[in-house]
Amino acid sequence: MKLHKYFLILPLLCLFIFGCSSEDKTDGDAAHSASKDAALREYNIDVKKEQTKNRFPCDTIALQEYVLANYPAGSYILERDRMGINDVPKPVVVYFNDGGNFVLTLVAKSKSGERNVEIKNLSGYESSFINLDSTKLGTAFLWLTLFEVIDEQFNMVWESEVPIHGGFNTITLKTWKPKNIKYVEVNFEDGIISGHRNYNFFMIDGWRKPPHLMETYVGIVHKRNMANVNNDKFPDYFEYRFAEDSSRIRVVDSIPFYWSEKRKLYITNRSPRWFRQY
Repeated sequence: MKLHKYFLILPLLCLFIFGCSSEDKTDGDAAHSASKDAALREYNIDVKKEQTKNRFPCDTIALQEYVLANYPAGSYILERDRMGINDVPKPVVVYFNDGGNFVLTLVAKSKSGERNVEIKNLSGYESSFINLDSTKLGTAFLWLTLFEVIDEQFNMVWESEVPIHGGFNTITLKTWKPKNIKYVEVNFEDGIISGHRNYNFFMIDGWRKPPHLMETYVGIVHKRNMANVNNDKFPDYFEYRFAEDSSRIRVVDSIPFYWSEKRKLYITNRSPRWFRQY
């Protein structure tokens, strides 16, 4: 009878020991991967330091060091897509002076609990399909981030999440002419809609306040154009509807959406049930 009890307990004990050892191994692998990634990035930064002849305080190399030292593991400055076989990807960093010495960049943060993302999988047309199944390659959260350089130090002003994480193409500083408001256009290629998307970050109250996000896009049967619908300080847009058959595609309607400061949503007079977050 006692021997029978031992045979029942032994498998449970083995399962417990195996589970603990597996968990320890997983944690150990994750820690090893993070330290290996950090070591590789430090090595690459050192190589860039040796190869870069003209440096200045708070340059791109210094910003990469700052992200490595101050952000969670698996955080990177996004890089532009390669333009050719021999092209070296360049970090997405924009320096400008507009009431302060500002540095604008896109930071990719890896989702906790998943594998660290690879920034090469976040830029260009092919990477626009990563949104269909991102878990195999890790999930990235992109943040448009503004730093101000004060006394040769980076000071974060704000960071604003970009609602997409694949297909990055360009970042451009622009001005919305109807209200003379500066905004940052972050352009993504989008193979899913056969077109592109722009996430537009408007500096409604200047550079030191968090921006207002508004999306526009163009595809085969997708279109949203920036507009000034109700003449307030917030940008608006027209959303188009299409009809398609075997012979043609045509626009059948355009719906004006405008920003409701009270509801913090884009709404339209066509229907109270139609609203958009950005």
